[in-house]
Amino acid sequence: MLRAVRSTKVTYMPVSPPLVVALAEIGLVAEIRSQLSSIAGCGGAPRSGRRFPEEGYGLTETGGGATRMLDLDESRRYGSLIPATGEALPPGQQGELWLRGPTIMKGYVGDDEATAATLDSEGWLKTGDLCYFDSEGCLYIVDRLKELIKYKAYQVPPAELEHLLQSNPEIADAAVIPYPDEEAGQIPMAFVVRKPGSNVTEAQIMDFIARQVAPYKKIRRVGFVNAIPKSPAGKILRRELINHALSAASSKL
Repeated sequence: MLRAVRSTKVTYMPVSPPLVVALAEIGLVAEIRSQLSSIAGCGGAPRSGRRFPEEGYGLTETGGGATRMLDLDESRRYGSLIPATGEALPPGQQGELWLRGPTIMKGYVGDDEATAATLDSEGWLKTGDLCYFDSEGCLYIVDRLKELIKYKAYQVPPAELEHLLQSNPEIADAAVIPYPDEEAGQIPMAFVVRKPGSNVTEAQIMDFIARQVAPYKKIRRVGFVNAIPKSPAGKILRRELINHALSAASSKL
């Protein structure tokens, strides 16, 4: 790939997060950046760090990319995206992102019920993603609505906790899932991959998060694994982790 970038003078290259991680591990991200006459984009799943300058956001239902960063100045806003079409939400207020435009799908073939649930009568696509705009019009994707953890009367976005966990110098990777709890309904549970040589404990991880979030967002269980299961595009396979957590709990009964 690097040879092709050099020989053909590539001006733009979209990549998936697993490739970004692989390039970073062998020290080629900076070289890729220097070879591109434009910039490289990363999409498919949230980045685990600021390794590539541009992120994009889109769905299959939007016919590809719906919005992306436009220059290096915008790319410095980690986790943000410039808004595409649609009516902007008030700054700071979270809600479901709706999109409308010429690339939006007409519907799901042979599934009128799913189409009606996803598209409204005016053609707005309900993305299922929780987001908010800041005062400068940048769009921040918080998490998938269906993945929010329901802790008592609160909703906890796993992606927010994962970002904090990945900022810990002793953690190589992390994922957060809902774990059933009789009193709270669900509690946030973290699966953590330690960095080589690290002996970070469950208590240390829970304290690290507790010092940075509201009480209802605290991590209340931690499991250690060798790797976080992900799709080829880099999306966390939470269902596998949930099944693992529940099966481990059952074996202890």
